[in-house]
Amino acid sequence: MNLRDFLNKIFSRYLMLHLFAMVLTVVLLCVGVKIGLDFYTHHGEGISVPNLRGVSYDKAHVMLTEAGLGIVVSDSGYNKAMPANSILGQTPGCGQLVKEGHVVYVTVNSPSSPTFAIPDIVDNSSVREAEARLMAMGFKLLPPQMVDGEKDWVYGILCRGRRVSNGDRISIEHPLVLMVGKGTLDEADDINYIDPAYDAGVGEVDEFVEVKEPPVEN
Repeated sequence: MNLRDFLNKIFSRYLMLHLFAMVLTVVLLCVGVKIGLDFYTHHGEGISVPNLRGVSYDKAHVMLTEAGLGIVVSDSGYNKAMPANSILGQTPGCGQLVKEGHVVYVTVNSPSSPTFAIPDIVDNSSVREAEARLMAMGFKLLPPQMVDGEKDWVYGILCRGRRVSNGDRISIEHPLVLMVGKGTLDEADDINYIDPAYDAGVGEVDEFVEVKEPPVEN
């Protein structure tokens, strides 16, 4: 068999028709699978998520249910400018296209401001440490009230004119005032000075005698 007969046998019309039929079958199969998947997954179709911010939870539940979507509360927050139990945020956001039955996660506004326990800072930290810890928790601080004591040391905390202690739960909306030492002592404090008495002949300490300052005449 020469080369020409061999090539004619390989590229015969019968063989080429079979190859073409196989390729056509593969292409039609791929197209059919794609159309089937698109139909099953509703490709290109979607529901636009409505804007829920400021809407009450009950109304948001009705809106999403009628649109064929679900709703789940994922978190809560507090915004005093918005009604209680209203929606503060949502995921997915407004206008995004989602499939039917998709769940929208929402953050609901709490009816009251959150409260936090005062950390252990009274008589246990400097003013910088106390300010850093309280501000990290979200508390607002007013200018400190200076009191007699060690400089920059926290001796107390005031909230709405009332002194609070470590562990007291305070609303995040109420500003705090730190009572900070100004580095001086009250002149009215009674200070006793104790000096040792020496025996001039021996040069050793025999006893300690308490000597008080005479009262200051006004």
